[in-house]
Amino acid sequence: MSASEDTPLLADSGATLAGNDYDAVQKHNEIYDRFPPASKRLFVGMTAFTALMALFVSGTFIPSIPEIAKDLDTTPDVVSMAVSLSMFCVALGSMTFSSYSTYYGRRPIYLVGLPLLCAGSFGVAWAHNLTELFGWRVIQALGASPGFSVGSGVIGDIYKLEERGFAMGVFTGAALLGPALAPVAGGWAAHYSSWRHMQEAIGVAAFVAFVIMYFSLVETKHPNTKGIEKARLKAQEEGRKPPRFVFLNPIGPMALLRSPVMLLSCIAGYTALVSDFVLLIPIAYTIGTRYHLDNPFLIGLCFIPMGAGNFIGAPLAGKYSDHMVVKWRARRNGVWYPEDRMRATTSGLGLLIPLTLIACGLTTQFVPGPLGLTLNLIWFFFNGIGIDVVLSPVGSYCVDIMHENSAEAVSANQGFRALLCALTIPCIFPLIDSIGLIPLHLIFAGVAWIGYGFTVWLIRDGDRLRAFGNFKYTDAAHT
Repeated sequence: MSASEDTPLLADSGATLAGNDYDAVQKHNEIYDRFPPASKRLFVGMTAFTALMALFVSGTFIPSIPEIAKDLDTTPDVVSMAVSLSMFCVALGSMTFSSYSTYYGRRPIYLVGLPLLCAGSFGVAWAHNLTELFGWRVIQALGASPGFSVGSGVIGDIYKLEERGFAMGVFTGAALLGPALAPVAGGWAAHYSSWRHMQEAIGVAAFVAFVIMYFSLVETKHPNTKGIEKARLKAQEEGRKPPRFVFLNPIGPMALLRSPVMLLSCIAGYTALVSDFVLLIPIAYTIGTRYHLDNPFLIGLCFIPMGAGNFIGAPLAGKYSDHMVVKWRARRNGVWYPEDRMRATTSGLGLLIPLTLIACGLTTQFVPGPLGLTLNLIWFFFNGIGIDVVLSPVGSYCVDIMHENSAEAVSANQGFRALLCALTIPCIFPLIDSIGLIPLHLIFAGVAWIGYGFTVWLIRDGDRLRAFGNFKYTDAAHT
């Protein structure tokens, strides 16, 4: 079904749901009552923990970069390439696993990914050179990659439209405790113990998560919607055996980015998320050098305000995006316009992210001592809120408009962001050396404002943009 068809999704349909449409909505909502509220909360907690570990993989690594460089007799620039490499692998793994989660279900993906995360973490911990480090980081990142995309798919499976934004916000907020906790844990381990012990701890946590998932997580994919179920039914009708294993295109979800609305929402997410890396990747050599923070533990503590902003901002942004959906649908006499959820992102891209980037650059350059450090931590906090004000509604929007392929939609979004961030990260240190800190922050403040412009375009012209191409967007009866 293309967006140009006459469905209740379109804002200009001009009518409330009635008759068969209303019955379809009621029948479809019954799918979300399969699990009691306590089970739903348990599923959210388990999937959020796996996403949290994915952020620990990167968050514990960044403040340890100087120590890893010394330990492996190389430079911080080279070690930081492991961050880019892992982001690339997370993007590729996220798209691959999300496709298989649609075909085989959510549960099998976790039971494959978590052992890879466990093995990769111990491999990184025991690496003796850069080749081993990079190789095991690939396996570690692939194991961590289902965290957000498949977890978002689980949220879409168990929560209906009016509840989904808040649930996605809670999931995202719990997961984004990682940016607050991981750098502190990684910095403490690097300074007082060893960065290797931190990686071993991640491996142990992945094993524990695997055991919990094995015994507690049931399949959440809607009945008769898995690809394997459809293949078996078709094979039965044709009198043949279904294939035992199907090879799926690992970059297949990227085809969804041919949808203008998906592409614009992905760009918006990137312009928000990249500010995180601009502030945090060089932190040991910007905030650390400027304010004489001479060990990784103190550097790690500087991550807490941004993580706290993430933790607070995600559920608030999710709840606010739900409010915008309900409010604007009521204004249209019951007609659902998916882009109303994106209205919740504008304050993040228009104000919080660009202004905090500029403030951090100016403060670091011109304000010395404890006052400068304190101000920077305040800007970090508000930047963390701003990032989640964008990412939480964007994730829910992807699930909303492509509910049947929600995991692929989220993975395409996440993969696109990760690939762009992976290309951006290697440029950060050279840009600081060549143009300085303030110009760097001004450039990425401008990037956020570009994202704001794309978001306004998406909100204003979403119905017309959805008319391009032949994509199967969700109608109001299947949200």
